[in-house]
Amino acid sequence: MPHRYDLLVIGDANPDVIVGPLTEPLAFGQHEQLVDAGSLTLGGSAAIMACGAARLGLTVAFAGRVGDDDAGHYVRSALAARGVDTHALRMDPALPTPMTVVLTQHDDRALLTSPGTLTATSGADVPAGLLAAARHVHTASYFLQPRLAADLPDLLRTARSHGATTSLDTQDDPAGTWSGLEAVLAETDILLPNAAEARGLAGPGARTPEEAAQLLAARGPLTVVKNGADGALCHDGRRLSSAPALPVRPVDTVGAGDSFDAGFVAALLEGRTPDEALHHAVVCGALSTRAHGGTPAQPTREDVLAHLTRTGAPTS
Repeated sequence: MPHRYDLLVIGDANPDVIVGPLTEPLAFGQHEQLVDAGSLTLGGSAAIMACGAARLGLTVAFAGRVGDDDAGHYVRSALAARGVDTHALRMDPALPTPMTVVLTQHDDRALLTSPGTLTATSGADVPAGLLAAARHVHTASYFLQPRLAADLPDLLRTARSHGATTSLDTQDDPAGTWSGLEAVLAETDILLPNAAEARGLAGPGARTPEEAAQLLAARGPLTVVKNGADGALCHDGRRLSSAPALPVRPVDTVGAGDSFDAGFVAALLEGRTPDEALHHAVVCGALSTRAHGGTPAQPTREDVLAHLTRTGAPTS
């Protein structure tokens, strides 16, 4: 049966309130500090990735849970406005929509998140028909959604039984344990951590992103590591490849890794090799930093190809 969607994204969606940059330490004691910029935008790793993929021309559906409140309705309308199918985005009448405040300072940021519906999101929020209808299934923010994390191995196994490929971006582990992923990695084709996350996932034997990628790839998935100003690297269990960073002057790096994920998955679904997909992903992540928030500056497929042509990177 033909797949209805190129991509199903499962996971977190919330408003982000982004303020900064802070030029001095955050002060309590009811002291008011002024910053240059503040914005309300769509957040959540899964939601940003879904929007990036839709912007690149994929047909995308989203499954997850938000509150039946003003913030939840904002999330649904923001996803839909960016071309993402939200029929499987559940509106919870009892729990609030997650909220994240992002404080930026220089090239770093701090995130304060109120979990809301994240703790209640589960495999029951993912219609079985969607798992059979997508060419690829991506999930994100593993450690923030414990009930969904427990259900992910079965969800991804079902999707793969219908011919889909799968990917996972765990994001950070607030508890710092980085444990419990064996079952889900067994059903994951592509693992997409950043360098710090890769070292955490790989364990104490990984001193560098390259070592972490090799150790994680040995556990099964193609491992793609986002490495900031050093670009990105990819290990398939046998060979390490890399792509340099794209020189940009970022306005805001929130969501850049999620746009990178979208670029990598979209390129693979176009039939490109992992090495080619790595270059596409680096461009997607870099261009997304041109505006405040994770989605406003996400590139189109034509934007990506134009940048790759100018830099001489592989496009086909």
